[in-house]
Amino acid sequence: MDFIVLIKANSRKRIYLFMKNIITLLLITFSTSLLSCTKSPTMTSTIDTYFEMVRPEFKGDVAFETTAFVEKFWRVAGNTGFNESVYRVVAKLEEAGYVLEANAIASDRLTYRIETRKMDRPTWEPVDASLSIVGANEKLLEQSTNRNMVLLNSASTPEGGITADVVYVQNLDDLKSKKIKGKIVYGEMRPSQLYKDAIEAGAIGIITYDNPAYLQPEKNKTSIQFRRLPYLEKYKAWGIALSYEANEKLKKALTSGAVKVKVDITTKIYSSEELTVVANVRGSSLPKESLVFSAHIQEPGANDNATGVGAQLEMAMITAKLLKSGQLEAKRTLTFLWGDEIISTHRYITEKEKRTSEINWGISLDMVGENTSLTGGSFLIEKMPDPSAIWTRGDDKHSEWGGEKLALDDMKPHYLNDFIIYVFEKQGAHANWVVNTNPFEGGSDHTPFLKADIPGLLLWHFTDQFYHTDNDRIDKVSKESLKNVGTAALVSAYTLINADEKTAQELLDLLRISAEIRLNKEFELSKAAVEGGKPVEEEEEILNAWSDWYQKSFSTVVDVVSSSDQSLLNEISKAQEELKKLNDTYSEELEATPSLHKR
Repeated sequence: MDFIVLIKANSRKRIYLFMKNIITLLLITFSTSLLSCTKSPTMTSTIDTYFEMVRPEFKGDVAFETTAFVEKFWRVAGNTGFNESVYRVVAKLEEAGYVLEANAIASDRLTYRIETRKMDRPTWEPVDASLSIVGANEKLLEQSTNRNMVLLNSASTPEGGITADVVYVQNLDDLKSKKIKGKIVYGEMRPSQLYKDAIEAGAIGIITYDNPAYLQPEKNKTSIQFRRLPYLEKYKAWGIALSYEANEKLKKALTSGAVKVKVDITTKIYSSEELTVVANVRGSSLPKESLVFSAHIQEPGANDNATGVGAQLEMAMITAKLLKSGQLEAKRTLTFLWGDEIISTHRYITEKEKRTSEINWGISLDMVGENTSLTGGSFLIEKMPDPSAIWTRGDDKHSEWGGEKLALDDMKPHYLNDFIIYVFEKQGAHANWVVNTNPFEGGSDHTPFLKADIPGLLLWHFTDQFYHTDNDRIDKVSKESLKNVGTAALVSAYTLINADEKTAQELLDLLRISAEIRLNKEFELSKAAVEGGKPVEEEEEILNAWSDWYQKSFSTVVDVVSSSDQSLLNEISKAQEELKKLNDTYSEELEATPSLHKR
């Protein structure tokens, strides 16, 4: 039976709390409505100056042309496509005025280097492949139209291909009960689940199907999401991934009896070196502080991540032009990094002896050029870990990528989230471009920064119905998206690398309003939750987490101040106290909220 439990309290106290909260809510509502025009007006002036500087320069041509060049190749560290992409980036950097680090003189502020490392395993690339059902009139798959059909690390078949019976398995136990030796094992599962057991049971190769639902496989019938085999040199075996269409045809053929297929695969597996490009714009007065942009080259798609490579290259070239013309000041160092996802960024962070600057901020560009009318999803800013990664509710939503639930100890309070969102929303308003956010999920080049306790976040798009598939090609890329992301990213960077005491105060002003708006939203959600029967203590924990996150974020604005500024410290303390009082007020009202329970 449902009933309302009215919280007993002194009438005067209840009236006092009611009036106090009405006034508070009115003030928050007022500040929210003025957000777009009152958020740090002096910062707005600075940011607008940089927008006026960057927008005429960022045309998107270099970004798009580079994306088109890079996406032609099936790229993994050390292979032909990866290395050709590196050389393309380097050629354009030199064209823009960057000097090879080894040849640079003291006055050169624009430099680059190529880091070369021997790989501990061979690299790989596909050359050609086809799959046919014996007796059928047409091929199931061909490399020319399904370039993800061959599993990464697959060996070649014997010259002229190989023909063998197909054995379908529903699970790994079937490998024990069915005759596998000398045959091809076919299963609707991830190849990593099947490969080793199937080959050890005597299979000559595997065929798998495993396209997740968010790829809309029944609609995108020819898509194949790229998959890999573990590199196990002793096996020298191969594997094929099927599209939805090919999977349905093969299953149907098996319902009529035994099926033989012909598989013809040519791949290259060879020793190589891993290349990483590091381009630096040396800071004029604070060169030992830096912001690092990172974009990974490997992965065979256009949006993932040829767009990150292309957008970042145009950003580096524009920066060089603005610096040489005297339009741009760069007090701190700005670094552009191209390499192998996560690995190159982690190494850049940890190999401190190879860089002259400490890293203040890190930003990852991954899948930044999508035509969302074709791919679906939205542009997203993946935030540094904040309480929305623990309590995901209201306007906060995880992407289809998802992420492990975090704990309060995993939080990374910092102004970077709200600052980047603010800059990108300004570009969104200017260009009629949709900007959204998602709670922290991980999985790209922002994670090494965070693991090293460096503020870092991700710029990307999701959900993409062509993600990691061979339909992620140049026709799914938007020059406008490349322009919008690149423009806002540069404006953000220029603001931070030139930040000073005034910027610190502006960041604090921005955070104060953002914190009040967030706490107001969370209070409304918690109040509704309590009214619906949720324990008050659980909802107070959420409010306290957000209050604590922002109070700690207030303190981070000092990282752009070269010396201790007592007036700024006083303002931080004042902001923290105000937010604490607001949180206490909301907690009191939650405790006085009528609650619905079930008996």
